[in-house]
Amino acid sequence: MRVVFVDANATLAAVARRLLQPDDPPFVIHAEPAIAPQDLPGILAGAAIAVIDHTALPLDVARACTGLKHVVFLGTGARSYMDPEALRAELGVTVHTIKGYGDTAVAECAFALMWAATRGIAQMDRAMRAGSWLRTEGMQLTGKRVGLVGFGGIAAEMARLCQGVGMRVLAWNRTARTHPDVAFVPLERLLAESDVVSLHLLLTDETRGFLSADRIAAMKPGAIVINTARGALIDEPALVEALRTGHIAQAGLDVFTVEPLPADHPLASLPNVTLSAHSAFRTPEASDNLIGAALAHCRRITAG
Repeated sequence: MRVVFVDANATLAAVARRLLQPDDPPFVIHAEPAIAPQDLPGILAGAAIAVIDHTALPLDVARACTGLKHVVFLGTGARSYMDPEALRAELGVTVHTIKGYGDTAVAECAFALMWAATRGIAQMDRAMRAGSWLRTEGMQLTGKRVGLVGFGGIAAEMARLCQGVGMRVLAWNRTARTHPDVAFVPLERLLAESDVVSLHLLLTDETRGFLSADRIAAMKPGAIVINTARGALIDEPALVEALRTGHIAQAGLDVFTVEPLPADHPLASLPNVTLSAHSAFRTPEASDNLIGAALAHCRRITAG
């Protein structure tokens, strides 16, 4: 069974070449990340397994990928790029995802965005580069409450980091969880009491728009929003309005409803927003974990 990594950037291509083993199935690396979905049938050329980093796979395109039986998606958010259930039901294509590869990397980014947002570091940096000596008053985080919405591996790492600097950790999860020194509370209480709200949910039909206008309004005035999960979890226009009014003091965002973020997007012009380019998971350690897990998927598929 031939495997094609269809949209490998330079970093992931290098990792794949380093981790490939002599007895692995034939593995083709298409080292061009900027491809369109309609390019996929030609790139795959009858391959049974596609490794996909970030390219959308609509059902009509998948139908034209003759021979395709498996998709190994590099991450957990496959539903942002394809419909796994429809692919399985209509075309017999199984979508495999990868969990846990970047829990520490993503949590560290969320932690960094939280600190940068609370102290207005990006805002001061922009002003100083423009010749203005802007000094802002930030929030001291020691002793403050951070509310983690969704509690999987990334949130557990975020809890560890926040506890280490003396923050009180609240959490809400759709199913019952326990974790040392984390208070699991109803969502309404978390929103009302948290000085920082950090999102750690998977994007599904049920969680799309989860942080709605009503839930943003229910948050503690002057709170900070951190999102390293998926942009569509938030009602972006409602967040923009809350940032403009000051109900939300700051936001640190790594993910957006439309990516790349358009230059004229309102979030790009607000001074109280710290932006990063969906890069929370991009560390050498996470890349090794990610590609290693993808290759393990391919080995299991071809073996059985």
